[in-house]
Amino acid sequence: MSPRVLILRAPGTNCDEESAYAFERAGGVAERMHIARLLESPRVLGDFQILCLPGGFSYGDDIAAGRILGNQIRHHLADACREFRDAGKLVLGICNGFQILLKTGLLDLDDEGGSRATLTWNDSAKFEARWVQLAVAPGNSVFLQGIEEMELPVAHAEGKFVARDEATLAELHNAGRLVLRYTATNGAPSYPANPNGAMGDVAGVCDRSGRVLGLMPHPERFIDRTQHPRWTREPNRTTGDGLRLFENAIRYFS
Repeated sequence: MSPRVLILRAPGTNCDEESAYAFERAGGVAERMHIARLLESPRVLGDFQILCLPGGFSYGDDIAAGRILGNQIRHHLADACREFRDAGKLVLGICNGFQILLKTGLLDLDDEGGSRATLTWNDSAKFEARWVQLAVAPGNSVFLQGIEEMELPVAHAEGKFVARDEATLAELHNAGRLVLRYTATNGAPSYPANPNGAMGDVAGVCDRSGRVLGLMPHPERFIDRTQHPRWTREPNRTTGDGLRLFENAIRYFS
């Protein structure tokens, strides 16, 4: 039986259909569900193997990006989500979903002082929508196994990864949890290769188990090779770079 994927949406979410399509292309069975339904019946989560928090602008990004939906999950669904994760299941947060994950505690980045990392306003102080090159260091991340590099689009205003301090950044690096970084052909990436000024050029982080991943780029927007702006000039590309991430997630349960 194909793994079942819950695509959680809220007012302002706008990438739920693309995320569902990506998982289905990879061989999963995806269902889009409004947060109100899950709040009514948290036990429904147990019927799925993968939870995806897709991109968009949940609740209009009022207060801060992902804050309201993140608080709903933290205060009303924390036990159900922890049980889901601890049962060996997978959680994926894309863009706004990454922002939400950081506010739920599911990425294991909290201590007694609060979250040790956050996502804040881009250094450019504006919305950035562009394609970026990514270096992949999979570590234990289920989603990224066998992938060395990707090219994906970003679209965000609050995507700058900031750790509490350099020591925290080094600790996360040494633990193999900084699994995606912006990169450039020549030397260290500066703007726009690093579109937001992220510390350590970090574009994605996983939890200790490797079963929870948050990333700012949009893998669901590059599933087919024709979605790339240079697809007619790159005839050797057969699929989009993002598809393997979803295939890895589905294969994990095969």
